[in-house]
Amino acid sequence: MIITGLRGVGKTVLLGEFRKRATTMDWVVIELEIAKHTPEEFRKDIAREARRALFTIAPMTKWREKARRAAAVLKSFTLTVAPDGSLSVGLGNDSAPGSADSGSLDADLTDLLLALGEAAREHDTGVVLLIDEIQALSKPELEALIAAIHKTVQRTLPITMVAAGLPQLPELVGEAKSYAERLFKFPAIGQLNATDAYEALVEPAVEEEASYDDDAAAFIIEYTEGYPYFIQEYGKAVWDLAVGPNVSLAEARASQKAVEDKLDSGFFKVRIDRTTDLERAYLRCMAELGPEPQSASSVAALMQRQSNQVGPTRARLIEKGLLYNTPSWGYAAFTVPQFDRYLKRCVPLRIPEPRTRKKKP
Repeated sequence: MIITGLRGVGKTVLLGEFRKRATTMDWVVIELEIAKHTPEEFRKDIAREARRALFTIAPMTKWREKARRAAAVLKSFTLTVAPDGSLSVGLGNDSAPGSADSGSLDADLTDLLLALGEAAREHDTGVVLLIDEIQALSKPELEALIAAIHKTVQRTLPITMVAAGLPQLPELVGEAKSYAERLFKFPAIGQLNATDAYEALVEPAVEEEASYDDDAAAFIIEYTEGYPYFIQEYGKAVWDLAVGPNVSLAEARASQKAVEDKLDSGFFKVRIDRTTDLERAYLRCMAELGPEPQSASSVAALMQRQSNQVGPTRARLIEKGLLYNTPSWGYAAFTVPQFDRYLKRCVPLRIPEPRTRKKKP
């Protein structure tokens, strides 16, 4: 399963719920949060987590044949990225020549997960990979991961994966491996409906013997548009400001500034800080056009440029996870809810002057 959605809708929380369910069933959990990295770092992260998983499946003194084989395969895998043996401590003296040591991540990761799955089955347990921000993987890494999971499914091994990331994932995964669309489910999560948003806001207050006037709750739900993280922040802000156990509409309105200040200084700022002046201008022009997906040509026109001139800027914003390509050709949308509101509040609308080439003397 690969869960997709915008920032702040609860994808990471859902992965945490999967972790709870897996551990309740005595399954072994491998958790990874993908960030910008080198190929060697991803391989090292996988090796560390696989080592921990193997020792969780069973202590070394109780390893059976498949677990010992998995240890040897894992040692081969680790030695390709850490020849000094720093990642293979406790795995025994033997590696498995010819397995997980080719240097090809596609083949080696498949060997590793197959061996780990065999060990899990031998010890009557299973392994689940929980991977957050999976869109940050490079295409070769994503291809290797999908191929490895595919092979474990073909062998009916007790090893599976739940990942989460931004809305462009179905497209990225489909481009990486054509059969991925049949291998995974792609549930998308987003805004809560009015009933669920109301419960998310009101029920925690009721547990603390507090309540909301109906018009106060309606105001907050309308402002947050049902986005879970915004509901959470608004609930905290109004709780801190409210005088009595009953939240009024006036208190809900008065809390808006505190909510915006908190979001602007944290949730939004950490993302805009990673942009260049030109990228910021592109985002601001998108916001000027509205919160819905915008065509590349419309943004370029507002920036007084041609589409091909701002194409690289748009591509970098997609790479940085601030925009994503929508199913409509040529259209992109913000990955951050209400980013247009923030940009209009905090980023002036400035159109950078086009660069002019200097004439050769």
